[in-house]
Amino acid sequence: MISREALNPGVRKREVFGWAMYDFANSGYSTVVITAVFAAYFVGGVADGADWATLAWTSGLSVSYFIVMLTMPGLGAWADRVAGKKRLLMWVTAGCVLSTAALAFVGPGQVALGLFILVVSNTFFSYGESLTASFLPELAKPEAMGRVSGWGWSLGYIGGMLTLGICLAYVLSAQARGETGSQFVPVTMLITAVIYGAAALVTFALLKEHSPAQPDLPVRTVLQSLRGLRQTLRDASPYPDFTRLLACAVAYQGGVAVAITLAAIYAEQVIGFQPQETMVLIFVLNFAAFAGAFLLGHLQDRVGHKLTLSLTLVGWVATCIIAALSTNKDMFWWAAAIAGFCMGSSQSSGRAMAGLMVPTQRLGEFFGLWTFAIRLASILGPLTYGLITWLSDGNQRLAIGSTSLLFILGLILLIPVDVERGRLASLGR
Repeated sequence: MISREALNPGVRKREVFGWAMYDFANSGYSTVVITAVFAAYFVGGVADGADWATLAWTSGLSVSYFIVMLTMPGLGAWADRVAGKKRLLMWVTAGCVLSTAALAFVGPGQVALGLFILVVSNTFFSYGESLTASFLPELAKPEAMGRVSGWGWSLGYIGGMLTLGICLAYVLSAQARGETGSQFVPVTMLITAVIYGAAALVTFALLKEHSPAQPDLPVRTVLQSLRGLRQTLRDASPYPDFTRLLACAVAYQGGVAVAITLAAIYAEQVIGFQPQETMVLIFVLNFAAFAGAFLLGHLQDRVGHKLTLSLTLVGWVATCIIAALSTNKDMFWWAAAIAGFCMGSSQSSGRAMAGLMVPTQRLGEFFGLWTFAIRLASILGPLTYGLITWLSDGNQRLAIGSTSLLFILGLILLIPVDVERGRLASLGR
């Protein structure tokens, strides 16, 4: 449990709970839509298992990430200027909830419709991720940021498991009645949307806007975001450790994005999992991610964020190798368990490191830049996986094995990052 001493003055524990509840709320989307259910349904059901289906799925996600990558820094700067991060978070949450529910109308053969709604929903989801992360430095003291970040990720994985568990119960009952994927998948989309919206209401009720308005920051419309992004990159130059961390994140988060967006597809298309087995697999993966985020979230404040992140990247390399060599379900289960543990830790420690190095008066803008790096990674990782699969006539083992190179590159880029030096730079020292 988070102690009051870990929080900034004026921040109450109930507010941190409200902030963490957003991770609880949106994890159902990433777990059910992007990872466990709709991804595999799109490839096997909507696109009927075509050779280009995996590439189409990763391309749709890449389009949404490209939109977010270009526009989030500008939206973040606007939120900083008017002290409107919470207000903007409410709007993008409504957009994601409604578009997630709209996925229920996608049936077999409706590839274009499915991709369009996927792009819309994932764009809003990604905006929400960035905005909720920008609240972290307002809530937690620097020495406790790892614990608070890890607590949020842990609660998020509980939310993902709860949503997936309810969906799994429905799928099993639907299959017992003889229903097919085209009949039960739409209902899981509605379940996910309802839980997302309901849990997010807790966040909106408890979370406060602590940063004052910054009227001197320039106003940037969405159309000006590309120019604003270039300016934000220039503004980040006095923070070299933060920019080095951005480069590191582009590499390793590309690999994490592969695991999130393609785990179910790999399990069903390569290893031979059935849909209900895949959902159980992802449920266990989320439980392992919960343990990783919670345990290593506390550990990173003791041994250092950099060392914690380094250890998890080594674990990711092992995951890719085991997955590529898996010849049966039992072996792949080991890869999934390691991936889950590393997923929670790597995402929690990365967010905490970024929070330490971001200048406090420009949280929305610089976390928008962090989102730019994460979304660039989310384009490069899955799209490269899709291209390798397509060009190698469906050899997904080669694609997942190649993903290990992204984590190795991340380890190399992490070496020159000095967390303490970056923290002092963010304080103007």
